[in-house]
Amino acid sequence: MSKQKSFNSLNNLGGLVFSTDPNQQLEPEPEPVETSANDKQVLRLWLERVKGGKEATVVKGFAGSETSLADLAKTLKNKCAAGGNAKDGVIIIQGNHRDKVLKLLLDMGFKNTKKAGG
Repeated sequence: MSKQKSFNSLNNLGGLVFSTDPNQQLEPEPEPVETSANDKQVLRLWLERVKGGKEATVVKGFAGSETSLADLAKTLKNKCAAGGNAKDGVIIIQGNHRDKVLKLLLDMGFKNTKKAGG
């Protein structure tokens, strides 16, 4: 069960200062997502073709917060010298970098990582 927030000061209102709506309900902040240990993560590497026949390396299965996902994606993109993005537990890196990404992830402690798909 989540704790009920105390709204005794302006700092605890979450940005709400005044509302004329008599039915206004304050939304509780979402619970922070814990990132699993690297050796407990199950990651799979895919090669997908995107618009125009371009290739992209896709890392699926990351379980953790969006900031952890963004940090991992940034590290992988820098090491591969490629662009890409990260959202919803999926990291996309432009180009075919599966071998390099696999080695990097294994070195970072993601022991249950392997190539998947065709």
